[in-house]
Amino acid sequence: MQQYLRIKVQHPDTLLFYRMGDFYELFFEDAERAAQLLDITLTTRGASGGQPIRMAGVPFHALEPYLAKLVKLGESAVIAEQVGEPGATKGPMERAVARIVTPGTLTDAGLLDDRADAPLIALSLNRGTLGLAWLNLANGDFRLLETDPEKLPAQLERLRPAEALIPDSLRLPILEARVPALRRLADWQFDTDTAQKLLTEHFGTRDLGGFGADRMPVALAAAGALFDYARATQRHSLGHITGLRIERDDDYLRLDAHTRRNLEISETLRGEASPTLLSLLDRCETTMGARWLRHCLHHPLANRAACSARHEAVAELLGNNGNGPMLAVAAALKPIADVERIATRIALASVRPRELSSLRLSLEALPALRAALGPVSSGLLHDICRQIEPPADILRALQTAIADEPGVQVRDGGVMRDGFDADLDELRAIQNNCGEFLVALETRERERTGIANLKVEFNRVHGFYIEVTHANTDKVPDDYRRRQTMKNAERYITPELKTFEDKALSAQDRALAREKLLYETLVAQLAPAVPLLQRIAHALSLLDGLNAFADTAARYNYSRPQLVDEALIDIRGGRHPVVERQVDSFISNDVLLSPTRRMLLVTGPNMGGKSTYMRQVALIVLLAHCGAFVPAASARIGPVDAIFTRIGASDDLASGRSTFMVEMTEAAAILNGATERSLVLMDEIGRGTSTFDGMALAYSIARSLLDKNRSYALFATHYFELTRLAQETPECANVHLGAVEHAHRIVFLHAVEEGPASQSYGIEVAALAGIPAPVVRDAKRRLRALENREIAAGPQEDLFATLPEVETTTSHPALTQLFELDPDSMSPREALEALYALKKAL
Repeated sequence: MQQYLRIKVQHPDTLLFYRMGDFYELFFEDAERAAQLLDITLTTRGASGGQPIRMAGVPFHALEPYLAKLVKLGESAVIAEQVGEPGATKGPMERAVARIVTPGTLTDAGLLDDRADAPLIALSLNRGTLGLAWLNLANGDFRLLETDPEKLPAQLERLRPAEALIPDSLRLPILEARVPALRRLADWQFDTDTAQKLLTEHFGTRDLGGFGADRMPVALAAAGALFDYARATQRHSLGHITGLRIERDDDYLRLDAHTRRNLEISETLRGEASPTLLSLLDRCETTMGARWLRHCLHHPLANRAACSARHEAVAELLGNNGNGPMLAVAAALKPIADVERIATRIALASVRPRELSSLRLSLEALPALRAALGPVSSGLLHDICRQIEPPADILRALQTAIADEPGVQVRDGGVMRDGFDADLDELRAIQNNCGEFLVALETRERERTGIANLKVEFNRVHGFYIEVTHANTDKVPDDYRRRQTMKNAERYITPELKTFEDKALSAQDRALAREKLLYETLVAQLAPAVPLLQRIAHALSLLDGLNAFADTAARYNYSRPQLVDEALIDIRGGRHPVVERQVDSFISNDVLLSPTRRMLLVTGPNMGGKSTYMRQVALIVLLAHCGAFVPAASARIGPVDAIFTRIGASDDLASGRSTFMVEMTEAAAILNGATERSLVLMDEIGRGTSTFDGMALAYSIARSLLDKNRSYALFATHYFELTRLAQETPECANVHLGAVEHAHRIVFLHAVEEGPASQSYGIEVAALAGIPAPVVRDAKRRLRALENREIAAGPQEDLFATLPEVETTTSHPALTQLFELDPDSMSPREALEALYALKKAL
C-alpha cells in the first residue's frame, strides 16, 4: 500500500491500474469509481486505519477493452507495471508508471477508431488572440494556428478534439460542452519561452523560424504545454513528431460550425454516421485513406492549383470511359495495413509483432501497387509513385527477423524467425528436441548398463531422472548419483543428464528473454526509418482517397468541375449527392450565380425541395475544392473563400438562447463574415418571431447581402412579399420549386423554374403530416377568408381575432350556411337535411 500510494499521490485525479501478478488492481476511491464505470466487482482486502481497503481489478490480458471503455467516457488511466525481478530485492516487487492513457494521447490500435483521428488540442488566449496547437499523436501531425477567439466554435467542429488542455485561469464554457475530456494545467505551463526551448531541443534546431512559428507566441505557448503533456503520458521520446505545420485562416474554405452540421459532412443532424457525404464517398481500401478522406472533406482547399492537381489525378485514375487504373489500384491497396499508425508505435517502442508482420506485407505489396498505377502523366500521381518505392533495408530487416506468422505478444514467444539468431535457435532446439534427447539417452544407457527395463523420465517435482528397479541396482555405473528412492526402484541422475536438465528447465525462460531482447533491438533499429515510413503512409492515404473519389465518380456519374477565374457559380444538372441515393428518382436542377445575378430568392411549397436544392449547391462547391468530381452534368466555379449556411433552428437551452436568438446569431455571423466571394445559404430567415418582424428582418438581411456583402446567395423564404426584391434590384432573381394538386393531394415537382411560386401548400403538407381532417378544413376556410380580405393590418393587429366567419359579397344567411358545409364529412341523410334547411332559409 505504501508503494501504491507513492505512485497515486503523483496522479491524484486519474485511475491507477496497479499490476499485481495476473491482475491490474485499483484501491480505495479508484476501486469504487472503476467498479461503477466498468461494471466490475468491488471487494475488500486487508485494512488501513482499521477500515477494510476497497479493491477492484481486471485480468492483465483483458486490460485493453476496459481502457477503451474508459476512454469513451472521457476518463484517463495510469498503468503501473512490475519492473523488478521476483526475489531480487527484499519486500514487494518494484513498480513504476509505464504509460498514461488519455482520450487525446491514444496510440494503441485497440483503443483507436481506425477511420477517424482523435487529436489532442491546447488553447492559449492573450490580448484578443487565440492560440491553438493540436497533435494527432497516432501519426505525429503537429500544427499551430492563431485566430480570432470568435472562431473557436468553428475550429472545434473542424478538429473534433478528443481532449483539450487549457490554463487553469482560462474560462471557456464552449469547451466543456464540446470536448469529452478537458484538462486544466497550471498557467506557468503555457509559457512561450519555455515552449521555444522545449521544441527547439526536440527538433534539434536553433529556433522555430524554419517552421514559420517564430511570430506566433500565443500558439507557441499552447504548443509547449501540449508537447510536454504528450511526452509525459507516453514516458518515451516522441521521435515520430518531426516538425510543426503552421495553418492560416485562409488555407481552407471557411466553414463555420453551423455549416459543417447543416451540410451533414460526416455526421447527420441526428448525430449519426450515415447517410452523410463521408459515408457515401468512403470507398477507401485502407484505414489511412479513410482518415485522409474525412480530413479532406472538413478541409476544402483554398489553393485552386492544388484542387486542380487532385482533379487531374482523379481523371487519370478514372480514365476515358472508365478504362483507367482505378480498379487495379483498389485491388493493390487491399493488403496494405495502417502503415501510418504502425510507424508511430515503432517510434514509441510499443509496436506489436503482428503489426511488424503487417508492415512487412505492406512494403512487399508496394511494387504491385506501383505496377497497377503504371506510367502516369498527372504530377500528383507521379509524386505518389515516387514516394511509395519500397525501402529495401527496412523490408530486408523485417523479412529476416520476423516470423511469417508471429505470436500476438513478445512475452508469448514465436516472434523471431528461425535461423535469425543462433543462440535463440539453440534454446528452441532444446525445447523442441527434449523428447528425442531423452529417448536417445535411454537407448544409450540400456546398451551401456545392460539394464533392459531402464527408463529416462521427467516430472515437475524432481525434474529428469533415470529409473532402475531394485533388482538391477548392482548394474548401476559409478557415475550414477541417487536422486530418490522409490518402493520398487531407485532414481538416479548423471552429469550428462544434469547438464541437460539445467539447459532444458531454463531454456524456455532464456528463449523468451532472448527473443524479447532481439525484438527490442529490431524496433530500435527501425526507429530512424519512421519519417520515411510516414512519407510512404501519407502517399498511400492520398492515393487511396483520390481513388475513392474516382470510384464514386464512376459509380454515380459525377463530372470534373472547372475552377475558373470568372466570378460565377454555374452548375448544370446538379444533384444532391446523398439525397439522390436515398430516393427512387431525383430531379436535377441548374443554378447560375454571377455578378449580375448574385441572389436567387427561392420560393415554393414546404417539402418541395428548397433545402435540398440549396444544400446541393454548397456540397458541389465543397467537393470541387476537395479535389473530387461533382454530382452534376457540368460545373464552372469561380473563386470562393467561404460557405455559410443558416438552415433550420433549435433552442440552445444550455446557453439560454431561444430558437429566434440562435437564428439571429447565425445570421449576424454571416452578415459580419461573408465577402463577395462567399457562398451563402439562408433558409426561412425571420420565421421565429411575429409575421411583420420576421418579414422586415428577412427583407433587410437580403438587401444587406445584396448591397453590402455582395455574396453569392440562395435565399429561401415563404414571405412572398420578398419576391419584389427582384423587381427592385437587378442582381436578384426569383426561382421556385413547383407543385400541383392532383386528386385532392399535393404532388411535388422538385424542378426549379424561373419566377416566384404562387403558393406554399402549407395546409396540404400539414394534411400529409397527419393533422386531423377537421383542423385542416378549418385552416383552409380561414385561409380563404384571409385571401378574400384586403389586409392592411398594423403590427399590433391580431388578424385571426377579428376574422369574420365568412367574407362574401352578400350577407344572406343561406349563403353563410352553404359556405360552412363540408360535403365530404356528411352522410346522405345529413346532406338531405342540410338541403331542406337551405331551401327554408331562402
